[in-house]
Amino acid sequence: MPPETTQLLSETFKLLADPTRLAIVFACKEAPRPVGEIAGALDLSQSLVSHHLRLLRAGRLVAAERHGKHVLYRLNDAHIARVLTDMAEHVAEDHEEPHP
Repeated sequence: MPPETTQLLSETFKLLADPTRLAIVFACKEAPRPVGEIAGALDLSQSLVSHHLRLLRAGRLVAAERHGKHVLYRLNDAHIARVLTDMAEHVAEDHEEPHP
């Protein structure tokens, strides 16, 4: 893998390493949602959620869609949804037995 790709991948995983950002990304996984709805669902302030959404948008993990006066946030693409689903399944598995 080229070093540039490794660096970008590392930066993406750093964004997802923050529990608040990870929760926000999961909140956007099912359907596009406005900031206020995300904040309410996660019991966070709108300003904190907005700050994290800016970082997630810059990292191309979420995208914003304007609908009239409202801005809805969604996952940027299906790749991100698959990574989240796969990793959630991975941590839910019983990992007591080492795999070859």
